[in-house]
Amino acid sequence: MGLSGLQIYKLLPKTNCKECGFPTCLAFGMKLAAKQVELSACPYVSEEAKAQLAAASVPPIRLVTIGTGDKKVEVGNETVLFRHEKTFFHQPGLFVRLKDTLALPEFEAAVEQVRDYSVERVGILLGVDGIAIENASGDAATFAKYVAAARAKMEQPFVLIASDATAMDRALEQTDGSAPLIYAATADNWKEMADLATKHKAPLAVRADGDLSALAELAEQVKSAGVENIVLDPGARKPHDTLVVLTQLRRLALKSNFRPLGYPIVTFPGEDFESEEDEVVLAAQHIAKYAGVIVLNHFDPAAIYPLLALRQNIFTDPQKPIQVSPGLYEVNNPTPDSPLLVTTNFSLTYFSVAGEVEGSGKPSWLLIADAEGMSVLTGWAAGKFDAEKIAKSVKQFDVLGKISHKKIVIPGLVSVISGELEEELPGWDILVGPREAIDIPTYLKTWN
Repeated sequence: MGLSGLQIYKLLPKTNCKECGFPTCLAFGMKLAAKQVELSACPYVSEEAKAQLAAASVPPIRLVTIGTGDKKVEVGNETVLFRHEKTFFHQPGLFVRLKDTLALPEFEAAVEQVRDYSVERVGILLGVDGIAIENASGDAATFAKYVAAARAKMEQPFVLIASDATAMDRALEQTDGSAPLIYAATADNWKEMADLATKHKAPLAVRADGDLSALAELAEQVKSAGVENIVLDPGARKPHDTLVVLTQLRRLALKSNFRPLGYPIVTFPGEDFESEEDEVVLAAQHIAKYAGVIVLNHFDPAAIYPLLALRQNIFTDPQKPIQVSPGLYEVNNPTPDSPLLVTTNFSLTYFSVAGEVEGSGKPSWLLIADAEGMSVLTGWAAGKFDAEKIAKSVKQFDVLGKISHKKIVIPGLVSVISGELEEELPGWDILVGPREAIDIPTYLKTWN
């Protein structure tokens, strides 16, 4: 049984230094008991106390790493049921399943397509995390050959899918020690699969269909065999079933501190559906609740992109919006007489505005004011994007040293601040631009 907050407090330094981010050591101890912080946040805890607090500081869901190097995928280690309680830390890995029954050139082309897929959103490059290779042929030599071919093409991590331990062993020999996820240990083969996970230092998925008690027992058996990095597959595939079971697993790990089920979860949203559309809908559900690894049967950039965007949104700290650096940005090589537009440093706002300005072909200056990462309306309502802030930004970034006029275009959503801005910037013409970024190109055609 874990220690209570008061028991943990007795082992803390009791300095109330606040360096952990909490006002008192007692508050930190309570959060540690609730598995909502890590012991490493306290810089002054003694080595003796660390040993006694080890169990209390272990995350309720184990952090599991798939792959190695810069491309590795880390899943698990979550501490809350709902994103707004704190944040989600480790986004689920998205893998595309390929079978070793494909013609080898077709297989290699698919590997390259997954490897090379990349899209930029709010300044961040998004892509698929890796591939899952299935031993659909049932032949160990073929499986090993295809795994070797994939490893020669990409550095991203693998999920290896096979029920036969011999085939799995041959395939693992081709992965150069890159720690793929082994799928899967069952009641029939767990000893052999656990031995392979230990031998190759790779994480292991365990599967027990429809019975969480059996899943917990199997996970404990695998752990007793020396495997620490475990991923769970409860066997559910239908939308309602996966929602219920994945929520139960998350609650058992976080609320009940039930260690045998305190691991990330792998899901296969395409196994119960033939249509790509249904698979994407279920994958979106799994991203939100509560998959750690998602294996897709289809790869279509048009379908992958919304999943990547959803994942990015959900796994962005709601208390720390994605921001760009405030400053004066050049778009389309502006000259001193080019238009000057202003907006906030919320990434989505910046890239929406900058993208429309760039698409217009009109050379322009874009002044980004520090609104603490808030959008235009939110920043204005919070007093973070107002006339004083804009005027301060004009002076801070030496706008008059770059342009030859005194005209500034403010977003149409905050037209009410135009009078105040005239007072803050005497002699300037305050122009009210469009309410929506999509209308900026049309607006710029009339600017003079």
